[in-house]
Amino acid sequence: MPVAAAIVRVAVPVPLPGSFDYLWPGPGQPPAPGCRVRVPLGKGERVGLVLEIADETSITAAKLKPVGSALDELPVISSELLATLVWCAEYYHHPIGEVVAQALPPLLRRGRELPSGIVAGWRLSKDGSAQDPAMIARRAPRQAQILEALAGSSGIAEEALRASGIGRDTIVRLAKKGWIEPESIAAPVPSLESIRVGVKPELTPDQVTVLDAIQRGSGKFQPYLLQGVTGSGKTEVYLRLIEHQLERERQCLLLVPEIGLTPQLVARLEDRFGARLAIMHSNRTDSERLHAWHDAFTNEAKVIVGTRSAVFSPLPEAGLIIVDEEHDASYKQHEGFRYSARDLAVYRARQLDVPVLLASATPSLESFHNAAQGRYELLEMPRRIGSAGAPAFRIIDLNRHVAKRGLSAPLIAAIERHLAAGNQILLFLNRRGFAPVLFCSECRTVEECGHCDSRMTVHASSGRLRCHHCGSQAALTWACANCGAERIAVGEGTQRVSDELTALFSTARIARLDRDVATRHGVLTQVLADVETGQTQILIGTQMLTKGHDFPRVTMVGVLDADQGLLGADFRSNERLAQTLLQVAGRAGRRDQPGEVYIQTHYPAHPLLGCLLEHDYSAFAELALAERLASRWPPFSHLVVWRAQASTRAPAHSFLRRLATAAKQIAGPVRILGPAAPPMERRGGKYRAQLLFQCDDRAALHQLVDAMLLETRTWPEARRIRFSVDVDPLEL
Repeated sequence: MPVAAAIVRVAVPVPLPGSFDYLWPGPGQPPAPGCRVRVPLGKGERVGLVLEIADETSITAAKLKPVGSALDELPVISSELLATLVWCAEYYHHPIGEVVAQALPPLLRRGRELPSGIVAGWRLSKDGSAQDPAMIARRAPRQAQILEALAGSSGIAEEALRASGIGRDTIVRLAKKGWIEPESIAAPVPSLESIRVGVKPELTPDQVTVLDAIQRGSGKFQPYLLQGVTGSGKTEVYLRLIEHQLERERQCLLLVPEIGLTPQLVARLEDRFGARLAIMHSNRTDSERLHAWHDAFTNEAKVIVGTRSAVFSPLPEAGLIIVDEEHDASYKQHEGFRYSARDLAVYRARQLDVPVLLASATPSLESFHNAAQGRYELLEMPRRIGSAGAPAFRIIDLNRHVAKRGLSAPLIAAIERHLAAGNQILLFLNRRGFAPVLFCSECRTVEECGHCDSRMTVHASSGRLRCHHCGSQAALTWACANCGAERIAVGEGTQRVSDELTALFSTARIARLDRDVATRHGVLTQVLADVETGQTQILIGTQMLTKGHDFPRVTMVGVLDADQGLLGADFRSNERLAQTLLQVAGRAGRRDQPGEVYIQTHYPAHPLLGCLLEHDYSAFAELALAERLASRWPPFSHLVVWRAQASTRAPAHSFLRRLATAAKQIAGPVRILGPAAPPMERRGGKYRAQLLFQCDDRAALHQLVDAMLLETRTWPEARRIRFSVDVDPLEL
């Protein structure tokens, strides 16, 4: 209904559909779309974002509440990004308030004022001023260097300290001692001179061809798919493309799967672009995230590099978007707002009218299909840099060679040979812990998780049993609670294999890289540094080994259990396995060092392994796409999964059964499959069920989802369970 004053339509970060209408009390004009406001909600007050100024509302004038205050004079979200966020809320069927919150750093969500040209820095504390740097230099020269630099100053930017060779770990140690304190420092204005050109590597013919193809383009929206084998020099292509944009004073967004697992890439970016770089990821402090966002917002940062959520970065002068390892599942958010950063990167590039480069040695089948259909321009880099060439694949048949604690005799012999030659070895096993099963051979029982349909994993070094799904823990006891007999650890995890390697190769320096190791502060950086410098000779690890590392001394890779993905229930299992095996195999043999890859399997004749032996991911992709076409799985159809969970089994299934019945009445071309329990029905004490909507027509699929969301809000069953809608799911 029309009202005399302006209506402010606000997105508030709460799990409720739609926006909220408020009355602008004045004085002056109401805040523009994209500005933050404080508004009353329930008994409290929240910080929301203005979506639009309206002339009318469906709320009666007497019930309209006034805006508490406006926090911004100018929009903090551009019109382009705001339109993208509104589209996201509609496409992913998620509350607009929670979607908008993803685009702002936590401090801005809580109402903090915008910073004005300041960066995070450090100053001496009272205790720090009392220290003698000369005395400290004898045992900790880097700490003394910091104290000397800060003496007599009001503070120094952390970026300046780190540019002088001081590591983040050293700064953190001094802060824990109480000798230095955080301080906001006036930021220097970056200039073109902050680009550190240095000596650039000579480009290969493949790199030149790819760069020419992209730079010949109009600079307008165009998706490119770069399929470049591991070691072909994709990173240098990114750097040259970014430099080209910097010459035009344009911004570049580079998305990476996991920032903590790609230190070499970040180091190269920092070395090449220095102060013009903003890093965005969830491991940074709230203050660091705010300043990185502000640098991008003010166009001071020309290169923005980050993980999934960085796709929502402000880009006032956008020139290029790059998605590194575009196939990686980390780009899909699996909780809350379930978006795909890779897909949104393409959407944002279209809205910004800039080119977007998706790159991988093993592209997703969706991207591979888009290139085959002409929607993406395919660029290829099929050759590695250097004379090593592609690694040689060797299949070890575990039906003939029994593996003891994960290691077969042929694999052990290969390790001995590469160690004798002074080279390094990577061993891949995507299962952390000591052993996946604690088994009693007398009463035939195993230790189960009390909250999940899974078994507890043995972590022998810490004397604990852990569930890798819900995180529950228990003390490790070898005596069976049922019969008192001694139990045994069955199967292998990375810890057990590491112990076996130590027993077999007592003089070799062995390290482990998995989530258990990486969560300890500073350990990940140290492990990777030791591999790069040759201090570590054998590295055993999980999927973390596949993420963007360049180890020039590694000549052998061993895959201890290739069968984990061969018989998976999910229709993407073979695709994931092929990508993982080729990615980890790509660590073997770089530049002039030829490499070997050993794959242990009980299924040596499997056609997927045959494609890998030929180093032909394209052949695998064509075979897999033919299977997808026959079964109408994506990319030949579109999926939406409804998931429900409750404390008992019945409510979750009851809700989805009613949903399926109602949906079938108006489904049209949409196929309704289920409901059914997922492979792990109970997780974290909750019973789960899922219902699949599948359709070749994306519009019809989304219309049905909208209709069902509107109807389910009135159902009593919806209040007894938690449910979610996952558009374009990666897992079933």
